[in-house]
Amino acid sequence: MPKIYIIDVTNRDGVQTADLCYSKLKKTITNLFLNEMGVFQSEFGFPTTRHEKNYLNANLELAELGVLQPIRLSGWLRAIEDDVKVAFERVPKLKYLNLSISTSDQMIINKFQGKLDYDSVIKEMSKATKLAKQLGAEIVGVNAEDASRTRLEYLIKFSQAAKEAGADRIRYCDTLGYDSPDIIYDRIKQLAEAIKLPIELHCHNDLGMVVANSIMGAKAAVDAGVDAYINTCVNGIGERAGNADLVSVILAIKKSSGFENKYALDERLNLKMANKIAKYVSYGFNVPIPINQPGVGANAFAHESGIHADGALKDRRNYELYDPEELGRGEPEIIETGRRITAGDYSGIKGFRNVAEKLEIEFKDEKDAEKILDLVRYANVHCQKPLTSDELKFIATYPEIARRIMTMEP
Repeated sequence: MPKIYIIDVTNRDGVQTADLCYSKLKKTITNLFLNEMGVFQSEFGFPTTRHEKNYLNANLELAELGVLQPIRLSGWLRAIEDDVKVAFERVPKLKYLNLSISTSDQMIINKFQGKLDYDSVIKEMSKATKLAKQLGAEIVGVNAEDASRTRLEYLIKFSQAAKEAGADRIRYCDTLGYDSPDIIYDRIKQLAEAIKLPIELHCHNDLGMVVANSIMGAKAAVDAGVDAYINTCVNGIGERAGNADLVSVILAIKKSSGFENKYALDERLNLKMANKIAKYVSYGFNVPIPINQPGVGANAFAHESGIHADGALKDRRNYELYDPEELGRGEPEIIETGRRITAGDYSGIKGFRNVAEKLEIEFKDEKDAEKILDLVRYANVHCQKPLTSDELKFIATYPEIARRIMTMEP
């Protein structure tokens, strides 16, 4: 049976959330956590964007070192030749790409406004796909932006042209969260049967159905005999009402009556990382996790009513579908209430050594400690908030890579 894989797009679509910022160091740590969680691919950024260049190349170096393995790191571009050329000039070691272009009547008529028509959309996409393969891309996904509002016959024609140009899968974008679970199932099944290529599901939550739409689209692809790839963001962060929440999607496939033991989910996925990555991304974006968030919300395993509390105490399965331990929860959290020495942008060497010692960070000598402290100071300015222990350890372990990640070249 074909499988369902997760492609997380927090570092590409999630970071586009209005009024929010996410530092390059935090994007890197997020990639490390996604890798540890067993996520198949991270869409790690925009290769044509100048301020992403050093971060993208540094993360690909981490991949070469085996630190970011086996996760795949993919870039996002517009499906035009100029973007492909610039991407490989700035990030020469790119292997995985998604090329995006709008396909709906709404977008072609009212967004392109005569610059592109239906035939030229296909022509531009095909040329960009061929060029990406020629320049070294191993896997190219072609994105049909606003696919949910695209006429199905044109979407099939577009996708067949992408396949002929060398595309390895088609990303069906429910860009405005317009689909419903029954409609997306029918459309994806017809599309997959017609083109016989793996399908990516990229859904938004404007109508509150993002997880249901994502998993029903994946179900349709698998039922049609091809692999499915669901796009997610940690904590459902994303433009407008957000994207499909990473943890909710995994839980729905693993635990719901319609999917449990019926559809094969990538076996590398490790839900024990769920709580850790959710908290980290919440801290990085400064967006609290809703208390009723599936799996990781404060109330996900809380019981107050007498009937529920009594039932849960007798057998947790009475009122819980899964255990908190499955999501990396249940361990006590230690909070310092006495003296604290922190590492910030104005830290001195003695205070920093105290922090490093608690994290079991070792230095070769005093000069090495000063060098790492200097990077830690810059990292605090770069992130505009106190560093986490994982960030401190990363900087101490890979100082030169960390330096490049935090270097901007206006």
